Amino acid sequence: MIVKHLLDAKREGQELAADDIRALIAGYVKGEVPDYQMAAFAMGVCCRGMTTAETFALTDAMRLSGRCLSWESCTQPTADKHSTGGVGDKLSMIIQPLAAACGLAVPSLTGRGLGHTGGTADKLESIPGYNASLSLDDFQQVVAKCGVSMTVQTPEICPADKKLYALRDVTGTVASIPLIVASILSKKLAEGAQTIVFDVKCGRGAFMRTREDAVALATALVSGAKAAGRKSAALVTRMDYPLGWKVGNALEIAESIDVLKGREVPVVTELSVEFAAQMVSLAMNTTLDAARTECRARLADGSAYARFAEMVRLQGGDLAAFSALPAAKVREVKAPSDGFIADIDALVVADAALRLGAGRTCLTDVIDPLAGVELCVQPGAAVKCGDVLARLHADTRADCLDEASKIVSTAFSIASNCPEKQPLILERIV
Repeated sequence: MIVKHLLDAKREGQELAADDIRALIAGYVKGEVPDYQMAAFAMGVCCRGMTTAETFALTDAMRLSGRCLSWESCTQPTADKHSTGGVGDKLSMIIQPLAAACGLAVPSLTGRGLGHTGGTADKLESIPGYNASLSLDDFQQVVAKCGVSMTVQTPEICPADKKLYALRDVTGTVASIPLIVASILSKKLAEGAQTIVFDVKCGRGAFMRTREDAVALATALVSGAKAAGRKSAALVTRMDYPLGWKVGNALEIAESIDVLKGREVPVVTELSVEFAAQMVSLAMNTTLDAARTECRARLADGSAYARFAEMVRLQGGDLAAFSALPAAKVREVKAPSDGFIADIDALVVADAALRLGAGRTCLTDVIDPLAGVELCVQPGAAVKCGDVLARLHADTRADCLDEASKIVSTAFSIASNCPEKQPLILERIV
């Protein structure tokens, strides 16, 4: 294979052969293809796109660049859910154990947060002792014992993706649907679950800002998963305002536990049930309505929380110690006038939480597990001047509370009339 010929062909908009794409990725992982040529390839894909066949070949080559897990010894159907990320998105901590309580095995390789979206692994590590960096063998053992495990991707899984993503991040080639699909799907396919459900978020606080782009990505992900022989569906969901009441690592774990124990939390409970039901319906060949009923029952009887607690215990976490975490310093943001909450800008809230230490701007940043923003109102709520709109929490960066409170105050739009309720689920692709 002569890489320059592939680059010439892609520059001219020609379709590349699957074998050539596989050889390119294999050569890149081995160090035979230099970064500058792979960067040119990524830019060519950004500018010229890829056919469905090319995207699948790229995905498969990246999947096969490392270890692929097998769950043949597992007696339950296997399933997982992937989210493209949002603000206050704690759904995985609820959906995965909930689906396990309904009879699925849920192996879930997750990630860390960077920028305005939080990482599931970082949130779970706010539980003292929780090990979110299991070996793949230990990961499989936890799934075998309690039906669910959440841990970060190891270097053994899709090394091509790790190497290529780092290159894309610094060469302006992240925003390409074929490259995004290959990155997401290669890891999920290597993980081995036979059913994969995608949460593709859309709006100000999401990577995909427009509905059109979100639907295109969701469709491509589902098509790619099905082409690989997996059952799959995607929901395009609104991400204009934060999910639930809390944004921040320990704050979101606490809210997740509330939902797992049966407390109804606006938006969070509804979406958690919908995604878990979609997983159960596909994996067990049952109707969505029957799966929703089952999921509601497992939240109500405590079995979903029991699965979560057992997973935490098996991965070294101490929920009693979590409940005894020290209180952070708090600053309140109050309503400047009477009216109705017309909007809460997710991206503004995320920026404030980031400044308080709830996230990282580079991978070496240290997260403050106590930092974050607690909303006291939801869109549509009636407020009076002086009512508390939000509470800001910080520990290691408490000196940023004043600045962050000014930022958060700009996230709230107050109107004289109650706004119309917007749908949470914009599209369903099955």
